[in-house]
Amino acid sequence: MDAQALLAFLGKEPGHEKVESALVNALERDSYLLMTSVNFGEVYYAVLRRHGPEKAEEVARAIQALPIEIVDVDQPLAKEAGRFKVKHKISYADCFAAALTKVNKGELLAGDREFEQLESDIKIVWI
Repeated sequence: MDAQALLAFLGKEPGHEKVESALVNALERDSYLLMTSVNFGEVYYAVLRRHGPEKAEEVARAIQALPIEIVDVDQPLAKEAGRFKVKHKISYADCFAAALTKVNKGELLAGDREFEQLESDIKIVWI
């Protein structure tokens, strides 16, 4: 999951229904959606900047209650993100979401159109 998808869900923005459906599906399967710690940090930063530290901490606690596993970045994942960054003009944080998707042979739940250039590299589910 990319940061924009989670922010859309949290803010009930366009596309939040698809994210909610994916979260409900994960709960029903007793599984998790994956997000890197870098992308979690991007969500935290966005909320902190817009709404301040209390709201950012409230959102961080709410995320812990969701079926989302925050994956710490290790060297292999960082290398894969670096490969995406060299090959495509996307944000470095988004490279980590793409790398996690590729390494896990998954589907990226995304709303950021920046990911369009990666459709030949990874599967994207648009919100």
